Amino acid sequence: MTVLAEWHHHFVETNRIRLHCVTQGEGELVVLLHGFPEFWYSWRHQIPALARHFKVVVPDLRGYNESDKPATGYDLETLTADIRGLIENLGYTRAHVVGHDWGGAIAWNLAQKFPQHLNRLAILSAAPAPKLVQELISNVDQVRRSWYVFAFQIPGIPEWLIQQNLSEFVKNILREQAVRKGAFSKEDAQIYQSALAKPGVLSAAINYYRQLLLPWNWLRDWTPKLVTVPTLVLWGEEDSLFSPSLTSGLDRLISAPFRLTFIPHCGHWIQQEAPQTVNRELLTFFRQSSTELNGEAVT
Repeated sequence: MTVLAEWHHHFVETNRIRLHCVTQGEGELVVLLHGFPEFWYSWRHQIPALARHFKVVVPDLRGYNESDKPATGYDLETLTADIRGLIENLGYTRAHVVGHDWGGAIAWNLAQKFPQHLNRLAILSAAPAPKLVQELISNVDQVRRSWYVFAFQIPGIPEWLIQQNLSEFVKNILREQAVRKGAFSKEDAQIYQSALAKPGVLSAAINYYRQLLLPWNWLRDWTPKLVTVPTLVLWGEEDSLFSPSLTSGLDRLISAPFRLTFIPHCGHWIQQEAPQTVNRELLTFFRQSSTELNGEAVT
């Protein structure tokens, strides 16, 4: 159940841009990071549930919805610096960070590069960028699922084509890719469509993928750094966009308590398809003691 009246909209300056944020609650900081092609609204079911115990801050990522849309800065390191600065400029040194899809890639990178800013890490349907790039090179199944990543490399044309029939694009990527179709009402689809229709949003969102596959990125050192904070990964068993092979070996990337949970009859839009399950998992994870976490095993 959403509680719109208690949500506070504001802007936070970070890394020389302004991010629009929705905030609710008090206490330890929880930051929720959305993916493509969403915005803060994708966490509408989690905000009030988590806000009973935490201060919840949900930004529109760089380029999305009401946040600034600069011409550059859509590489993973800059996107990570945006969130690092967000945490600091909110007056916190550390936060629980939750990321889905592209937000998950940013959250992984933040945990690997700046663990001092995280209390605990929760990932929903997202792999570390090096692992995704590796799968795009070597896994035919993931290449098939990620055909759009390669299509997005063409300058200008993808956003023009999407803009011509934005309502159909929203329907196809959200409702049609969901296993639990009831997760997206007509009103939800219209809200997403309106956010994507804002000037500059589509180009900015697609630039995330263009930056990921720039030639010099393929030459960088993709050796993953160990995650040293407690980590929870939730994955839809029937995710049509990300292969389950992306979860293989994640335990070797984490030197802290780690749990991987597959959610049955659930697709890629996990926090919207199974909101009560996600809320329960997040609340349990964030409120568990260190002793309880250390007693958990990988599933």
